[in-house]
Amino acid sequence: SSSVNILLFFFPPTSFLELEKLSVFPIISYNHFEDCTGRQRTAYFSLDTRFKVGPDGVITVKRPLQFHNPQIHFLVYAWDSTYRKFSTKVTLNTVGHHSRPPPLHASVSGVQAELLTFPNSSPGLRRRKRDWVIPPISCPENEKTECWDPSLLILFLSFCFQIKSNKDKEGKVFYSITGQGADTPPVGVFIIERETGWLKVTEPLDRENIATYTLFSHAVSSNGNAVEDPMEILITVTDQNDNKPVFTQEVFKGSVMEGALPGTSVMEVTATDADDDVNTYNAAIAYTILSQDPELPDKNMFTINKNTGVISVVTTGLDRESFPMYTLVVQAADLQGEGLSTTATAVITVTDTNDNPPIFNPTTYKGQVPENEANVVITTLKVTDADAPNSPAWEAVYTILNDNDGQFVVTTNPVTNDGILKTAKGLDFEAKQQYILHVAVTNVAPFEVSLTTSTATVTVDVLDVNEAPIFVPPEKRVEVSEDFGVGQEITSYTAREPDTFMEQKITYRIWRDTANWLEINPDTGAISTRAELDREDSEHVKNSTYTALIIATDNGSPVATGTGTLLLILSDVNDNAPIPEPRNIFLCERNPKPQVINIIDADLPPNTSPFTAELTHPCTPHCPSPDMNLSQIIFDIEQLVCFVSLEFSARPNSFLSMLYL
Repeated sequence: SSSVNILLFFFPPTSFLELEKLSVFPIISYNHFEDCTGRQRTAYFSLDTRFKVGPDGVITVKRPLQFHNPQIHFLVYAWDSTYRKFSTKVTLNTVGHHSRPPPLHASVSGVQAELLTFPNSSPGLRRRKRDWVIPPISCPENEKTECWDPSLLILFLSFCFQIKSNKDKEGKVFYSITGQGADTPPVGVFIIERETGWLKVTEPLDRENIATYTLFSHAVSSNGNAVEDPMEILITVTDQNDNKPVFTQEVFKGSVMEGALPGTSVMEVTATDADDDVNTYNAAIAYTILSQDPELPDKNMFTINKNTGVISVVTTGLDRESFPMYTLVVQAADLQGEGLSTTATAVITVTDTNDNPPIFNPTTYKGQVPENEANVVITTLKVTDADAPNSPAWEAVYTILNDNDGQFVVTTNPVTNDGILKTAKGLDFEAKQQYILHVAVTNVAPFEVSLTTSTATVTVDVLDVNEAPIFVPPEKRVEVSEDFGVGQEITSYTAREPDTFMEQKITYRIWRDTANWLEINPDTGAISTRAELDREDSEHVKNSTYTALIIATDNGSPVATGTGTLLLILSDVNDNAPIPEPRNIFLCERNPKPQVINIIDADLPPNTSPFTAELTHPCTPHCPSPDMNLSQIIFDIEQLVCFVSLEFSARPNSFLSMLYL
């Protein structure tokens, strides 16, 4: 075993080396081996898959490199025509990019490259003190496990390392391995040369499937006895950039408000890479935008953070009304953007802001409405708005600028966005025949920029209709005594004609007169009695008030009728005698009880109590005084010894009879 030191120059400032710039550096000299035909043949194999050793011993670089350490170490194996195996350690010393590269086929820094000298001793790694000798254990994935050399007529298997026991000097030692990849699934990935201890790989390894293998090596003598304790071997599969990035979605969707300023974050795209992202750059993903559709108003409206995948606005001019959607083709490439790549689509929707005002079209309107009618549609106001339909930036809000009395209202049709102008209350043709309204329109959402508010003018003509006569007052109260004479005029109740522009005649009639007490002059509205009034008529009079309804009808077309209410407040006269209750009383001689007599009078004070009672038939001297100023008379049954009749002095008189039994 031997080692070689090499100076490696950084050519570009990025510390990447192009393949052809290293491919001519001879670092391993020729060794002359002869087979039975006299030909000299040597086969080489580099354990570091970034380098290739040609049949002439020249080491070349397979792909661009990036170095992070001043030195790179790796092993190179060689086999001669007798199948003997040799190894050497190669050290690459990197030189700063300010150094000038050496000329082709020249020595590095004026020193000839060191020769790889294969020892004549038996193959294998140098033994340590009385213990297993295990070299650094790493195997690259995806390497060819078989290599055919037609000149040597041999088939080589890839070797990872050699296991040797320090007991091999005492006798023949045989080697075997167990564990994952040997005798447990996946079985047979690793095999060992029984006599030499060289561990071989039988198939390409896949780090993304199994990153490490745990084996146990065994050494026995020729009689099968163990000469060493089993040794645990951990094999690490080194990564190759054999997996390209994969986006987590085929199509990413995002949105951004129109008018967004540069630097506004829009969305994030993400990709993953199954390769090693800890020890290599094989999974170091960099993002780029490959294309933008449409390329307006600028072909670079967006940018992407190469490390995070965050897409943001880079140019002003996003306008939903002009370009509502952008489609980006985004690339994710490993090796920090220099390796394998994949693409995905990012769809960006430009959302609406209120940057367009609603505009009346047309700006003048005319309408008619009959007088006295509320909630009547006068006209429909039309507007256009370039913002997104059914959004707050599109929905119209109408305002009447000169309707201080609140006679009109404008509502918004939620489907068409039209304004519906209606009357909020009845209009009076006789008061005003025409209205000129000024209506402004805005949106539910406030304007994002300074915009001019659109206005429209609406001319409303009020149509005259035949209005009903109006009684003045609509409810008339008249006080009259209940003994008012029949046929006499009580009052005159008339109505006025609101249609001042029409000459119409009004006639009157009584619509409701439940007691049939009244009559009216159809031309003058004079109301007189046709029967006696009675305040105590409980069927028709409530709370001393009699109610009658009067109708006034004009001769317009069509005929209109108005109604007035006449309230007669009947004052009381003493036209009802007091009534004792009960009218007859029966008294028993045995165990007599006092009797209470109630006196009822339908009139109102002062035509009621106090009452005067007197006896109209003789009785014993113990009878009560004939003059009793009481509304109730209490008699002691023991004082009554005969039939008694009481007379109450309240006009007209009423009599009470008592019977003593």
